[in-house]
Amino acid sequence: MSSPDASRLSNHRLSLDDVARAARTINPLFLHSPQFECEPLGAALGTRLSVKVETMNPIRCFKGRGADYLVAQARPSEPLVCASAGNFGQAMAFAARARGHTLTVYASVNANTLKIDRMRALGATVILEGEDFDAAKQAARTATALSGVRFVQDGLDLETLAGAGTIALEWLQAATVPDLFCIPLGNGALFSGFARVVKALRPAARVIAVQAAGAPAMVESWNAGRLIAHDRIDTIADGIGVRVPIAQALDDLRDLMDDALLVSEANIRRAMQLIHEHTGLVAEPSAAVGVAALLEHSTRLRDQHVGTVFCGSNVTAQQLHDWF
Repeated sequence: MSSPDASRLSNHRLSLDDVARAARTINPLFLHSPQFECEPLGAALGTRLSVKVETMNPIRCFKGRGADYLVAQARPSEPLVCASAGNFGQAMAFAARARGHTLTVYASVNANTLKIDRMRALGATVILEGEDFDAAKQAARTATALSGVRFVQDGLDLETLAGAGTIALEWLQAATVPDLFCIPLGNGALFSGFARVVKALRPAARVIAVQAAGAPAMVESWNAGRLIAHDRIDTIADGIGVRVPIAQALDDLRDLMDDALLVSEANIRRAMQLIHEHTGLVAEPSAAVGVAALLEHSTRLRDQHVGTVFCGSNVTAQQLHDWF
């Protein structure tokens, strides 16, 4: 597809006013996450690397921003339903409990057990249905069509993009800003919200989407200029494991994405290990794909100032053993 066109950004459905409003509304627990240049990890990767750490909050991921903003805009006591691979469900559960809403989360029977347990501990009703996230989402869509309860979709509801945009808004206030950002791409909320702000305020900076090769539907769809779905996915990066893209989310990427890269399972695991070795942080697979891109596509990305977001750290004890 063509390169981003800054002249068309004014027509994007997410405005900078939306992001600024989100920054004023979101629970401060999720704002102003640490960001810094990580010299040891950058040296190991052969580049200059800065990171923003979205794991040091009550749900250990970035999704608290968009979820809290969304629930804050909902009608008082309005019951809500969502589908989640785990982190968005936790975020919605935390926000719903804090703001007086009931929440039902649909998740796959194969979802991360730590994330499921945390959703329930935060007061959500969790229904396990389907072999993967997209199957669980279809079950939620069917149930809410019958009940009339509001179905919230990460990557479709604008508040989820606005919340993610506050990450970039904070980053661009730093004295030194990366020339290039490698941002995880799942349903699109993180990438589109982040890139919308960067392209408006720092149009010279490049923003590259990174997705697991075992779940390439969004990248393939962007490259082809049409929606491409898969029958199955095969990746440990559950947080970005999208099999059926959201049409609106694909449209949101237009004029924001400079390039899109796929990374292997082996490099995702290696990236997680390098992050832990050089920062002391645990990054779940979806959070490590930016570093994995620097491993897999080193000739294209090295010798630049690169930024990435560690967007989650929810891994089980068994996963810690297996991956680290």
